[in-house]
Amino acid sequence: MHPPQPPDAPKPPIPGIRYMIAVGSGKGGVGKTTVSVNLAIALSRLGYRTGLLDADVYGPNIPLMLGVQQQPYAVDNRIVPLEKDGLKLMSMGFLNPGDKPLIWRGPMLHSVIGQFLRGTEWGELDFLVIDLPPGTGDVQLSLIQTAPLSGAIVVTTPSDVSLEDARKAVNMFRQVRVPLLGLVENMSYLIAPQSGERIDVFGTGGGRRTAGEMDVHFLGELPLDPQIRIGGDSGNAVGWRGEKDATAAAFYKMAREAAQRTEMSAADAGPSMTIED
Repeated sequence: MHPPQPPDAPKPPIPGIRYMIAVGSGKGGVGKTTVSVNLAIALSRLGYRTGLLDADVYGPNIPLMLGVQQQPYAVDNRIVPLEKDGLKLMSMGFLNPGDKPLIWRGPMLHSVIGQFLRGTEWGELDFLVIDLPPGTGDVQLSLIQTAPLSGAIVVTTPSDVSLEDARKAVNMFRQVRVPLLGLVENMSYLIAPQSGERIDVFGTGGGRRTAGEMDVHFLGELPLDPQIRIGGDSGNAVGWRGEKDATAAAFYKMAREAAQRTEMSAADAGPSMTIED
């Protein structure tokens, strides 16, 4: 495992992985893992070779949301990731299933993040989507010290409480020189099933306004839809429905834009620059 490095130090590349996108949030409860899962599915369905790393070591929900409960195995001391419909997967939830908690300190977190990144046989990937835990703590720092991230997406809801913490996440990525691909507003609105009326459950326009104030690209609004929750709870995330599905369409739009901005960042700004509008 490579030793920790300052955030601005060059990071050795991970063989075979072209781009790595971290999905973060300043607080829990904003649907960050739902965004990560459906972003990865959409990228895969759009033809990109894609992997999904669940870096939320204390609360790994990706196995449940994708309906995958097997345990990975090792070949020549390297972990072979699990797969679902061509999407490669790694999560602590595969190694520590059930309700048993992990009670680990920082050095152990750094070790497992390094193992998931560099000790996993990811093969050739266009994108590795990394679902971070909420906040700005040890796992985020370990990942930034270990991996040459191509960009970050910050997830928020329209509420002022969520936006306050989203601003902290944006500033964290800026301070450690990770390119910001954009801010996405989750649970933006609910369409009433009987009347078709739009209901702004958590307020309206906060994500777009905050993105403008912080000079961050706005990746769009994602709906508050019971089908998204049902899909995640049942292991059949809505992204599998495809781009033409009305519920999944917003995730595919976000995925196309995130992929384009990642490629722009690599070509024009370089790994230590922040994309601005």
